[in-house]
Amino acid sequence: MRKITAIEAQKNNPQRVNIHVDGEFAFGLTRIVAAWLQVGQTLTEEKISTLQVEDSQETAYQQALKFLSYRPRSLEEIRKNLRKHKVPEEVSESTLERLVRNGYASDTQFANTWVENRNTFRPRSRRALLMELRQKGLSDEVIQGALDENMDDEILAYQAGSRQAQKMTSLDWPDFRRRLGGFLARRGFSYSTITPLLNRLWEDIHPGISGDHSINEENI
Repeated sequence: MRKITAIEAQKNNPQRVNIHVDGEFAFGLTRIVAAWLQVGQTLTEEKISTLQVEDSQETAYQQALKFLSYRPRSLEEIRKNLRKHKVPEEVSESTLERLVRNGYASDTQFANTWVENRNTFRPRSRRALLMELRQKGLSDEVIQGALDENMDDEILAYQAGSRQAQKMTSLDWPDFRRRLGGFLARRGFSYSTITPLLNRLWEDIHPGISGDHSINEENI
């Protein structure tokens, strides 16, 4: 049996404490894990090992929560971040399970939120969304579930193009068609979706003047 002789807050991290055993520094712990410890308490070697395992798990969990505080993340993004901080794989996986269990992480919720935000602020094609979500480490099943609940490419392309078209009111038809068509193509929309949409968007900002008609006038 070994006796705790001092518990001191770490100077560089007040959320952790240094545990001194038998008059010497022994190990550091997060305050949460060390909460029940007190000076004079005796510890077995087995209990010390258990405390260190719990500390590793709690440290990983707090790192994951910090990573999630900036924006929602997929499980694979969290896994990569923990790996970056040299968290052992078994601790990383138990951390992910704990996050899911406590409602802090969900690939399904992440996918739905990602697609909703894209559709609201930066609409792009289903194909582009699929590629983005695959890069986040999501399964095709989860991705398809999120995409099935959202708009089709024609509606998404119109939303994206309508906003951009308002910035192109001074352009003539050829430049409008080229620049807006390129913009939509970079958002992942296909030629078959873009082509019929361009004339509609032109007429939205130039009522009564067809894009096709403007081409004919230029050719006369």
